[in-house]
Amino acid sequence: MNKPKSKSNLNPPIMHRLLPFVFLLLLLRFSAPSVAAASDSVYETFLQCLESNSSPSDQNIAFAIDNASYTSVLTAYIRNARFNTSSAPKPLIILTPFTQSHVRSAVLCSNEIGIQLKIRSGGHDYDGLSYVSDVPFIVLDMSNLRAVTVDAADQSAWVEAGATLGEVYYRIWEKSKVLGFPAGVCPTVGVGGYISGGGYGNMLRKYGLSVDHVIDARIVDVKGRILDAESMGEDLFWAIRGGGGASFVVILAYRIRLVPVPETVTVFHVERTLEQNAADVVVRWQEVAPSIDENLFMRLLLQPVSSEVTEGARTIRATVKALFLGKSEDLVSLLGREFPELGLEKENCTEMSWIDSVVWWANFEVGTSPEVLLDRKIGSANFLKRKSDYVQTPISRDGLAWVYKKMMEIGKTGLVFNPYGGKMSKIPSSATPFPHRAGNLFKIQYSVNWEEAGAEAEQQFMKQIRRLYSFMTPFVSKNPRKAFLNYRDLDIGSNNNGENRLEEGKVYGVKYFGENFERLVKVKTAVDPQNFFWNEQSIPTLSRV
Repeated sequence: MNKPKSKSNLNPPIMHRLLPFVFLLLLLRFSAPSVAAASDSVYETFLQCLESNSSPSDQNIAFAIDNASYTSVLTAYIRNARFNTSSAPKPLIILTPFTQSHVRSAVLCSNEIGIQLKIRSGGHDYDGLSYVSDVPFIVLDMSNLRAVTVDAADQSAWVEAGATLGEVYYRIWEKSKVLGFPAGVCPTVGVGGYISGGGYGNMLRKYGLSVDHVIDARIVDVKGRILDAESMGEDLFWAIRGGGGASFVVILAYRIRLVPVPETVTVFHVERTLEQNAADVVVRWQEVAPSIDENLFMRLLLQPVSSEVTEGARTIRATVKALFLGKSEDLVSLLGREFPELGLEKENCTEMSWIDSVVWWANFEVGTSPEVLLDRKIGSANFLKRKSDYVQTPISRDGLAWVYKKMMEIGKTGLVFNPYGGKMSKIPSSATPFPHRAGNLFKIQYSVNWEEAGAEAEQQFMKQIRRLYSFMTPFVSKNPRKAFLNYRDLDIGSNNNGENRLEEGKVYGVKYFGENFERLVKVKTAVDPQNFFWNEQSIPTLSRV
């Protein structure tokens, strides 16, 4: 029998039974005095379900849309201002659990009532999938579950999903000055989404991805069970290390293996424009950055800027920003041999501790206290759009010249080149769901930010970044054109949880996961056959029971 198309993740008999709840929750979404009583009724019903499924708590964890704190709780972790507008879809209820029991109850009650559950740790998903939806939804905000427990002797740590990367780095540094963790450079990113999507940073050439160092996890599955790596099984443990945890379960915590870092590391920041020798630097960077000593990570940023040589003209600025797990003398010698076009001198370099390099990479001044890493920057948001690509063969000098011309013509969209190689080339693409290992020279992040609110500005800048992305087609991976899950991009596809969910999911799924997509679908079907953990770019099920 053909099933009707529906965005609901419930089969028809259950949906029929719960239609009154759905209707009332829709009323709650568009709250008005005439529906206040109905709204209160739904909220109370949900609250009673929470209380009956978890231990009593003095803390208020459920915020209805008419709650005085609702707006501040919602906007605290909206990091993309495109979705912090009055017209953006709002959750019916926001849940802010303090315990594992609260999370379990949230899953059971959302499932019982038949409402989509959005899971948010840091809110940095670029297209807002953790707090925006076109169907009625509830946000499960994990920010209160932020404990970081470091065992320096064992060189490991348990990290709750709501902790930020900055908090993880700081707590490691408190216990050891010679241990670190290979993760990202933005300290306010939440651990739950970041690690479950793969997690790359400036030590990936030495140590690989964050998921390559996950040794255990605690989750809540669709049945409300709290499981660890052993009890969840090998397939699910594989899936949540790079396949996107929110497609399968709620991540409570990860146990991570720490890595050794030297007492002294070196950083540098060198800029060149086309009027200097940026063209030579970029050509050589492609040859050197993915193949040089794995202790060196050199990020390259290309940005269209005003020329300081010709008044009224535009140029391209190339910036090389680097971390070297060693001393400056060795670094200058290495690049003098391998990358003379950069012209690196010792005065360009700064030696510091690893934790200070984390602070420096987060764009703070040298000498800033590591305590700045504990600042979550609540409520901070920019208007932005990001996209991603992978490059497998060097872009020719002529090709790059066309890229520079197009960037200057289009506007302000920049490119960030992140080199691979090193450890990344030594780990099989099937070891975790993250497939982008050997064969990739570097990953591209397309980046545009703007300050002007409103639909006109958004349309203008979205058009810019999409034009540059289209122009880059000949220079990047093909069949499929690959993408990085943690740079969420709804432009490459989405699914509405209807009859065609598998076909729709495959469009973006093979771009994010390559050949690993099929295994992820099988895992999803086994652990969440009703597709409760659905979002617009989640892993689809093969069929619905």
